[in-house]
Amino acid sequence: MSLAAIGLVATPLIGCASRTEKPAMASAGAKPRMPKTGVPPQPQQLASIDRSISTPRGAPITEMEPPPDIFDAQILDLEFWLKPRTLEVIRPASNEKARLLYWKDGEVIDSAYQELCHLLRDVNGKKTAPIDPKLFETLWGTQAFIARYGIEQPLEILSGYRTAESNSRLREAGVPAARQSLHISGKAADIRVANLNSEVLGSLVRSFKQGGVGFYYRSGPRGGWIHADTGLQRTWKG
Repeated sequence: MSLAAIGLVATPLIGCASRTEKPAMASAGAKPRMPKTGVPPQPQQLASIDRSISTPRGAPITEMEPPPDIFDAQILDLEFWLKPRTLEVIRPASNEKARLLYWKDGEVIDSAYQELCHLLRDVNGKKTAPIDPKLFETLWGTQAFIARYGIEQPLEILSGYRTAESNSRLREAGVPAARQSLHISGKAADIRVANLNSEVLGSLVRSFKQGGVGFYYRSGPRGGWIHADTGLQRTWKG
């Protein structure tokens, strides 16, 4: 089942945003797809994809990829979407962290939503703005999905909302940032999960079919990050 088939209930939010939510529901007659294999993937399968495999001289180099089922949010059933939603995040730029129950019994908990908006604020521009609730839905779904396979890690929010000025400064500094970035409208976040390969993370986010997904590969111990937004469905590598 995709998130597109899921609704949210009208809940007025004060201060950070006023938005409409509908309860998570399955489409009529839809049957959840189950994994093709009867054995769930193990954490080590999610943790890495080896792109520098040593092979005998002259032998073709192949990439090892994890089973496709672990990418597919469409296998989730209705029960997954009806349970309470707790999102755990870390914001390295401000050294903040929080674990917040923000959705329960079909309704968004306004105080938690406000705090999540603050955590995803423009740290450099020192400004908070409404964050699209669909984005939180994708972030929570991603975190809850991998927790089913033993990876219980907070989401690192590298970038959330940005003012237009902050976005321009990033562009001037050579940081990949679109001129009309969805970060400016509170509809995008750059995320990372410790010990989780960025391609696995991005492929999972993409399987929710809620918007764009950018794969930003970087070398080093911290690796790259994934851009997730609630705009048009598209994929790119930066």
